[in-house]
Amino acid sequence: MQPSEPRRGRVRLGALLWTERTSWPAFLQAAVAVDRAGFDSIWCSDHLFAATGDPLDPCFEAWTALAAIAAATQRATVGLLVGAVALRNPGLVAKQAVTLDHVSGGRSVLGLGSGWLEREYTAHGLAWETSAAARVDRLAEAVTIIRRLLQGAVVDEMGAYYRFQEARHAPQPLQDSIPILIGGEGRRKTLRVVAEHADMWNARGSVDALREADAALREHCAMIGRDPDAIERLTNRWVVVRATRDAAERELSASLAGHGIQQYDEGIVALGPAHQVAEHLNETMDAGFRHLVWSFRHPFDRLTIEAAAEVRAALDAG
Repeated sequence: MQPSEPRRGRVRLGALLWTERTSWPAFLQAAVAVDRAGFDSIWCSDHLFAATGDPLDPCFEAWTALAAIAAATQRATVGLLVGAVALRNPGLVAKQAVTLDHVSGGRSVLGLGSGWLEREYTAHGLAWETSAAARVDRLAEAVTIIRRLLQGAVVDEMGAYYRFQEARHAPQPLQDSIPILIGGEGRRKTLRVVAEHADMWNARGSVDALREADAALREHCAMIGRDPDAIERLTNRWVVVRATRDAAERELSASLAGHGIQQYDEGIVALGPAHQVAEHLNETMDAGFRHLVWSFRHPFDRLTIEAAAEVRAALDAG
């Protein structure tokens, strides 16, 4: 099957704020700066241990951080990129998502994924499925339960992973429907879950990898009769805006060293003056991913945050 050409649409910019190796004041100030700079969405990483470098380095809990961000900001949507389902009971997640929706005045997005950092599960006595396929099965069961709770349904569930008895939640969200985002690129199972359940999809990788994953998602959508363009596509990029590419590379190198990151995919990095960054991001948009999430780690790069409007203007012009 030949995939249709994805619609381009208006660019949306997001900011992923990593909760590792930062003080709380610096983290919250970065979130407020991102909101004031006009970003459309703010996301938090979701880990109990640091995901890079020394796992025992400081790391804040993500739902708590999101609630504080929601109360301190005005316009951007807020969510996890992404919440690992096995860290929390899906009933609790549904309740947290609705609470966040009220705290934020109707700006919450529920991001979900199957999880990957084994140590944080085993260290805390949480269920860990060694099979990636089983973790995706757990995700599919959890998202079904969460969706029903968010819709006000009474949930009686005797599934493979969860047991619910006459569970029903109040209050309901302020939004008519909290968007559910699912992250992952697994061709056979994860993208099937995306096709069946997601309002939004987060995928990672180079432009070529994104095109391949998008084609696979479109095949899953065709099999179940869903319009693939009804699913909003997001992808992460490490963006550093400076007057020269050399200066941007120095900033990126310092950030990588500070967080113990020794290897990275150069295909997801956009560096240099605003127009050069826009050229890279334009290729990503042409692949159908128009919600571009910029990753920020402590010390949060204020120069790049403040350059968002200039990059957005270049993208809209392109």
